[in-house]
Parts: sequence; structure tokens; C-alpha cells
Amino acid sequence: MRGFLETLKKRGEVLKIEKRVSRKFEAALIAKRTKKTVFFEDLEGKKAIANLVNTREKLAMALGVDPKDLTKYLSTGDLGEVKIVDESPTKERKGSLKDIPALLHYEKDPGYYITSGVLIASYEGEINASIHRLLILDEKRLVARLVPPRHTYLMHQKASEKGDPLSIAIAIGVSPQFLLAASTRVPEGTEFKYAAWLSGGEIEVWECDNGVLTPHAEYVIEGFIHPEERAPEGPFVDITGTYDRVRHEPVIHVERVWMREDPIYHALIPASGEHFVLMGTPYEPLIYKRVSENVEVLDVHLTQGGCSYLHCAVKIRKRTEGDGKNAGIAALSAHPSLKHVVVVDEDIDIFNPQEIEYAIATRVRGDKDIIFIPGARGSSLDPCADEEGRTTKMIIDATKELKRKEEFERARIPEV
Repeated sequence: MRGFLETLKKRGEVLKIEKRVSRKFEAALIAKRTKKTVFFEDLEGKKAIANLVNTREKLAMALGVDPKDLTKYLSTGDLGEVKIVDESPTKERKGSLKDIPALLHYEKDPGYYITSGVLIASYEGEINASIHRLLILDEKRLVARLVPPRHTYLMHQKASEKGDPLSIAIAIGVSPQFLLAASTRVPEGTEFKYAAWLSGGEIEVWECDNGVLTPHAEYVIEGFIHPEERAPEGPFVDITGTYDRVRHEPVIHVERVWMREDPIYHALIPASGEHFVLMGTPYEPLIYKRVSENVEVLDVHLTQGGCSYLHCAVKIRKRTEGDGKNAGIAALSAHPSLKHVVVVDEDIDIFNPQEIEYAIATRVRGDKDIIFIPGARGSSLDPCADEEGRTTKMIIDATKELKRKEEFERARIPEV
């Protein structure tokens, strides 16, 4: 993380806040009002950053690729090498939850949340790394939102059925590559190896006292998820900018906290650009690969107006009538939480909302180009979904009719 932060500083992408800033709303408000990476020199006496990879351009910079090639590059993802080392700068000193300057983000937050922590779980040879929101209950306990049927949830369920605690480590302040890997749906147990590929072929990890492997980080919390204890979690502002409901979720007991000598806390602001990038970008290569099995796909973008999660624009090179609708069906199958898909031709810039709207305005006839799929399972984060998470999905085929494509030609003024 620190290396990438230095790169951002050299490019003028960092806004340094020298004055003392409160963890209660003020830090979140400052971060939400800028696209720059914010460095808080005095967050109630601690150091912190926000907006680390809050744009596609920054994420692409971290990966060393051109932003326009990001989705195509990630669709070629592979596995690298994981090197276990004995020492880590994370272990420079011991601390406690009091040393972690978690934020109060929104007015109805029930408490201070750790939002960028990568939770690494280990049980009976299984390992998983994923990001979970973590509400601080007291000096020794957190409550984690575990989403069924994802891997950490299933591992906790498996351990709980045997009455066992689930050993975990929570790494805060990791590299952008590891953040992306932990956010990506990869084959079970391969998050470390995928992070290694994203990092150029190799990553280093070290073993906590409880046996869990973790990457180098600013903070690492060791502990276990209790097999039975639960506590209220929420309301929490998720990616739609609306409040997710209160649930009774598993409780984490903290055994020890490792930290660097002068740690920098990474605050990920809910419903912000960084939240969008880490939630949406990992699904784009999955959609890209699935659509490519059906038609010639050129690019995929989960649009920011759709919370980078619920709306998708797919650019294809149309060869036969029906390609647009097939592309839309494939996109929905690749990302079950997806709600609306717009499929466009190769002349449309899918990163420009006006271009997408233009395609809909000039190439869509509602009675034949819009498909509704009622009663489909959607996202629990969608306020429109029913109590069981069902919604109506929609495919908009905004591609040109091939036999009339000359009528859709866009006028150009030649260079002189």
C-alpha cells in the first residue's frame, strides 16, 4: 500500500490533510467530496488514507495496464506463487482495537466500522480471503456481516456444526492487488495465488500465531469467529447509498493486534468511488468471458450510475440479429445480482453515459428490443427487490438492425 501511495503522491493524486480531523463523520465527508486520494496526517492522533483506488484509472495504474484495457486484462487472470516468510513489517509492535481509527460514516451508523479489512479464514485445510464489513462492538469483539452462501459463511457454518471456532486474521492496509483479489470471485482458496499474479507473479505472506497466513499490512487482527455468538449488525450503508437492514451476525473475538510502528489506516468509504471500483470491477471480466462464449464482445462496464453493481453496458461486434439479446442473457447469468443490461454496438463509448443514452434513444424500439424477466433472483442490496430478493430484470438491446445499419450511421466531420 505504501509503495502505491508514493506513486500517487508523485502524480499529484494525493490531497494531504494536516489539520486534526474527527473520525465521526468529518473524515468520511472530506473523502466523499474529492476524487483524490486523501492522506489524513492527524485522524484523532492517527494516520489514515481514503480513496486509495477510487477510480478505474488508479486501479489500472496499480496493475500497470492501460485503463481502456483493464477488463480485457483481468479476463486473462492466472495464478502466481505464494512465498511464506518469517518476518513482516506488520509485526513491528503489538496494539489493540483502540489503535485502529475506524470511522463513523453516516448518520444512522450503529458504531465504528472497519471497511477495508481483508478477512482471511482457515479451517481444515481450507482458506479464503474476502472483504467483510466489521462493526466494532468493544475492545475485544467485532461483528462481521457474512453473506450466504459465500465461502467465509460456509466455512463458519462448517466449523460451527462441529462446535469449533473459525480461526481468522483481518489484514488492514494491504496492496491494491490484494484488495482486488479479495474482492474477486476466483476458485475457492486461490485468492492468494490470484493476488500473486496481479502483483507480477509472487506475493509474500507470513503466519500468524493462530496459524492463519496473511499478507504484509498496516494492521493485522488475529482472532476467531465464535461458533454460536451473534450480535446485531447494521444498519449499514451499502453500495446503493441506502441502508441495509439490521441482522444478527457472527461475533469475532480478538486475540491480538499486530501493527506497524507508525501505521496508516485504510478507510474505505461506503457508497464511494472506491467501494464501486472494488465491488464492480471484479465482475466485469466474468461477464466479458461469459458473453464471449456467445458473441464477439469488445468491452464490459458496470456503470457508476448503476452503483457499479446493478447496471451493465456491454459492447459487442454484432454479426447476426439476436446477438444483442444473447449477450444480455449471458451477462445476467455471469453476475446474478445484475438488474439491467444495455447492449450496444462498437461505435458507442460505454464509459460515457450520454453515448449509452444516445444508443437507447436511436436504436431501441420498446416492443421488440426490451426484454423483461420477472421473478428473478437479484441483489439483497437492491431496495426494489422483494423480501426474498427477487426482482424484474431487463435487457435493452440497443444495437443497430443489421439490414438497416446505414440508416444508423453517425455523421462525422472529416479532419482538415
